[in-house]
Amino acid sequence: MKPLSYYSANPMPSPVLGDDGTQRYRVPAQHLISLQLAAGSTLTLNDPEGEQEVQLMAFDSNGNPALESLGVTANSDIAPLRDWMSANNHANCQGISIFGVKSKALSKQSYSITNDVLCLIAAPGEDMSQEQLIPPTDIIVGVSGTGVIVNDELPAPLGVVDREIRINNSTAQGYLVKAGEYIQIIDVAGRQCSDFIALDAARLAHGVEKLICPLTTRTLMASAFPGPGLYDKFYTDDQVNVLNVIQDTVARHDTFNLACSAKYYDDIGYPGHTNCTENLNAVLGPMGVAPRKGWPAVNFFFNTGYDDYDQHSSCQPWTRPGDYILMQAQVDLVCGSTACPDDTSPANGWNPTDIHVRIYAADNNFEKGNAFRKNAVADSTMTKKTAFHDRFATMTQHFVDYNGYWLANHFSNYGAIAEYWACREKVVLMDLSPLRKCEVLGPDAENLLNYAVTRNIRKLAIGQVIYTAMCYHNGCMVDDGTVFRLGTDNFRWVGGCDGAIEWLRKVAIEKNFSVVIKDSNDQLHNLPVQGPLSGETLKKVIFTPDSQTTIEDLRPFRITHGRIGGPQGAPVTVSRTGYTGERGYEVWCHPKDGYEVWDAVWEAGQEFGITPLGLEALDNLRIESALIFADYEFNDQTDPFEAGIGFTVPLKTKEEDFIGRDALIERKANPQRQLVGLVLEGEEIAGHGECVRVGRQQVGTITSAVRSPILNQNIALCSMSIGHIEPGTQVEVGKLDGHIKRIPATVVGISHYDPTKSRVRA
Repeated sequence: MKPLSYYSANPMPSPVLGDDGTQRYRVPAQHLISLQLAAGSTLTLNDPEGEQEVQLMAFDSNGNPALESLGVTANSDIAPLRDWMSANNHANCQGISIFGVKSKALSKQSYSITNDVLCLIAAPGEDMSQEQLIPPTDIIVGVSGTGVIVNDELPAPLGVVDREIRINNSTAQGYLVKAGEYIQIIDVAGRQCSDFIALDAARLAHGVEKLICPLTTRTLMASAFPGPGLYDKFYTDDQVNVLNVIQDTVARHDTFNLACSAKYYDDIGYPGHTNCTENLNAVLGPMGVAPRKGWPAVNFFFNTGYDDYDQHSSCQPWTRPGDYILMQAQVDLVCGSTACPDDTSPANGWNPTDIHVRIYAADNNFEKGNAFRKNAVADSTMTKKTAFHDRFATMTQHFVDYNGYWLANHFSNYGAIAEYWACREKVVLMDLSPLRKCEVLGPDAENLLNYAVTRNIRKLAIGQVIYTAMCYHNGCMVDDGTVFRLGTDNFRWVGGCDGAIEWLRKVAIEKNFSVVIKDSNDQLHNLPVQGPLSGETLKKVIFTPDSQTTIEDLRPFRITHGRIGGPQGAPVTVSRTGYTGERGYEVWCHPKDGYEVWDAVWEAGQEFGITPLGLEALDNLRIESALIFADYEFNDQTDPFEAGIGFTVPLKTKEEDFIGRDALIERKANPQRQLVGLVLEGEEIAGHGECVRVGRQQVGTITSAVRSPILNQNIALCSMSIGHIEPGTQVEVGKLDGHIKRIPATVVGISHYDPTKSRVRA
């Protein structure tokens, strides 16, 4: 088990409220939470992925053991939870241990609470290793019943709070914020909108109103029209940056429509209805702000969208209790916030509630981040750092939120072009830790994967990797990814989305397969080392025992297990795989070993001119080599043939049934479109989603495009109508409206660079 100091307590976390009134809490793997439970409530523990131990203790108001209030008696001394308690001056603690290695996915256990108790709930486990492939996973806790304690408490402060401002439902408040201070706007009960405005306080003192400006902000943020989400920065009309967004746990907002006004309610038949504009006028007037008929506002938590014809629509907010926006003032500001009074539409869930504002001192240091949810009902997590983030952060500040993690877009003093050429000519290292990993284990692991993916998994040898598609029953793609065979009944799926892992679990349950599917995203991070000199670099630092293949002998789509520097170094798995179209490897390690792995590879690569590689250069590389990307070359309306990876569907040689087989046979016999390459004339790059036409007829859509440095051409990948896929076919890429301006283009093979993949196999 982990040492005493490993486990962290998260006292009384904010719950997610289900539609049935159940409060849901997440216990992260290798962590614990505390919950205050009232008599009459029901505690339900859920093991969503299976084989995860849960440890539970209970105490009465005097701090005495009180497991009898749950109707159970102690069955274990439950180290390490006991050790954690002892380290915090609570000796001789016992509790119960449930689930564990024999529990199946979706296992549940419920307890009726007869007396008020404080419960400690832990999800312990060892780090995943090459020898132990069962990663610890999260536990979900539900609290329901007549005795549920309604948690009206606000989420725990993010730092040192300077002042608190409560905005009662259907009202507004004005307040002053100094430059550098942080503003946290919290949705107390969930599903409640809050209009926000801010004016430059120094200029307001001289009678000049400089409000955050919709037009200027959209223009400087390169967004022509309003849309869901937030800008990173907000500007006045004279282009002064007055506010920066630091954290966002929702990601659905309406930026710069008007706050609700008297006219809005008058026009829909509710004259005299309380509105945000008049509420703002009332609180800002004493602060020297002139009243307006309508305030252009940042409508926090307002769930809006625009269709293809720019028609505006809205629905109830996505916010859950305690969700928030965190911003930092760049100048002294006069601010106004509302708790929107609209009870005539779903905008506030038909029930206006309170908004809370916290102001934090400027000397706090909050990291930037956005909320990420695996699916609509999952708990959110803020943008994470990978195991290698801090090393890359010494070289760039240009990070983007990719799949819930910060990844570098490009590097200072290098740039995308230099990074690209380093991969083509020398060696690069990059970070692809956000790839989604899961361990597929058990007697039916092979049966599940052979049925769920298109390639023949039964032909996969131990130590081999195969690239494959995963399809729905209609033949359209869930995801593409790789399958690693680590043992007879041990496999690893590596793909791009959480949906593929959820799909595997669904299929396993439907087919009643004896298999365990454990999410290993937080236990396994990935440092690709790519380029012609990647092997020369890695053979200097990867020690492999006699039982494993050496780096020099490792063939494409094979893996080896080794250590960094020698027999006692950090354990790693190295796969001969990549996403660049060059010879390359991927080094997989536990996050705790990230620095050791990164440092060793970086030092070893110095003599070869090793360079960091960001996402911008990676996009160049993968487009040239026709390596497809989700939501560009494929989605859940695209089959593998249309996505350009028909080779992953061996209909003739894989005799066993697999998901989508019948549909794929029909689709192959009656193709409608196919991925092709285009070479464009001139210097203008095509854009994702632009139309491709012959005359007035649209015959294709650009999926990805780039200016190829090595070919010195503008190239694109295009989803093309089957009647226009022959190489040499002349087409035109339509710009803007698709008709007035056209770029001539020629259809070519799908892979613009190294179509035989000779460089990958070198």
